[in-house]
Amino acid sequence: MFFGMRILIAMAGLIVTPDAAAQFIAATLETRNEAVIRQHHDAINAGDVAAAAAFYADQLTNNGNVISRARITAVIADNAHTFPDWNMRIDRLLASGDEVVALITVSGTHKGMSKRPVNGGTYLNVEPTGRSFSVLHTHWFKLKDGMIVEHRATRDDLGMARQLGLLPPGPPRVADEAQKR
Repeated sequence: MFFGMRILIAMAGLIVTPDAAAQFIAATLETRNEAVIRQHHDAINAGDVAAAAAFYADQLTNNGNVISRARITAVIADNAHTFPDWNMRIDRLLASGDEVVALITVSGTHKGMSKRPVNGGTYLNVEPTGRSFSVLHTHWFKLKDGMIVEHRATRDDLGMARQLGLLPPGPPRVADEAQKR
C-alpha cells in the first residue's frame, strides 16, 4: 500500500512526510469504519436482519459480554419483530481509528411481542401497546478489518417505556429561574 501511495504522491508532485502518510491512512480507516456503521444502520432501518448482522464478527463483545453473531442476529430480529418500523437515525457520527461513536434518535411502534430480554427486558412477553416512541441512544463500536468486534450502548429505556405507556409518565418539568424571566 505504501509503495502505491508513494507513486501516486510522486505523480501528483507532492511531498508527504511519514506523519502525513499516517494521517492519510488513519483518515481512510475512519472513513471506511464510518461507512460500515452507516450501512449497518441502513440495513436495520430497512428491516434486513441478515444484512445488519453480517457487519458483526463471528464473536464480539456486546455491552461487556462475549457473544456470537447468531445471538446478535436474534436480538436484531426480536427488535424488528417487536417494533416493525424500528428506525435508528444517525444524528452524529465520530470516528477515531478503529472506534466509531454514534448519537442516534431511535423510534418505532410497539406492534409485536418481544421474546428476548432486549432493551432492558422491559418488553419481554408484553402485549403490543400500538404506541410509538422516540428516544436518544449512544452507540460505541470497535471495528477490526471492517467488522464490528465490540459494541456498547447507552439507551433511554425508561423514556421509551414511558412513551409506550408501560410506565407512568415522568413528573412535569419545572422551568428553571432563567427560563421564568
